Amino acid sequence: MIEKRVEHVVTWLREQVELSHTNGILVGLSGGIDSSVVACLIKRAFPENSIGVILPCKSNDKDKEDGIAVAEACGLDYIEVDLTEAHDNIFNKVNDALGDRGQKRRLTDANLRARLRMSTLYTVGNDMGYLVAGTDNAAELLTGYFTKYGDGGVDILPLARLTKREVFEWAKYLGVPQSVIDRKPSAGLWEGQTDEEEMGVTYDAIDAYIEGNFVSDEDKLVIERMNRVTEHKRVMPPMPRPFND
Repeated sequence: MIEKRVEHVVTWLREQVELSHTNGILVGLSGGIDSSVVACLIKRAFPENSIGVILPCKSNDKDKEDGIAVAEACGLDYIEVDLTEAHDNIFNKVNDALGDRGQKRRLTDANLRARLRMSTLYTVGNDMGYLVAGTDNAAELLTGYFTKYGDGGVDILPLARLTKREVFEWAKYLGVPQSVIDRKPSAGLWEGQTDEEEMGVTYDAIDAYIEGNFVSDEDKLVIERMNRVTEHKRVMPPMPRPFND
């Protein structure tokens, strides 16, 4: 079953490149499970026209180590672009301009990291004529657990039909290093951050909700609230109604 579905997505990736008249596909390598699976998929689809981009930004060294381990495991070419200095430059200038008016410094810091990574991926993609592959899975799309115009700013979403549980199953099938599979899912937004702690609900509960299985009332409230308040991330920006004159 997994083999058939993997080949289905690999074929779809090739179709997307052909339809877009581009040359290949790239992905940001975070060292996490989702980007690792995408890395393996784009390498299968385009052995000579795929690349990973490692983007440290005040990051834990383990993120880079695992990103490199994934690239080496699947034979994916990769480059590294350190964004720490660029992030500090922008973030400090904004803080200086805002003074004591700033209220959400940690979240702003985290989202700026994601948006700088997005801009860098598109810079590489523009230069090489590659599509930017996103790494969000069905659970993250449902809950809106991604940064608008950050990791949500991509061309294609290969994992959009997979629950988080299925992503782990695909990782094992595709030969993702065990050190990556064993990591607690994290967006790497700040030191010690984990997805489930930040969301307040487990991926198992979100997967169960997607599959129509039992979910506690408490978890259901959290999931449905996240889906409701993040609707703006899944649609085009609003625009005025048509003029009547």
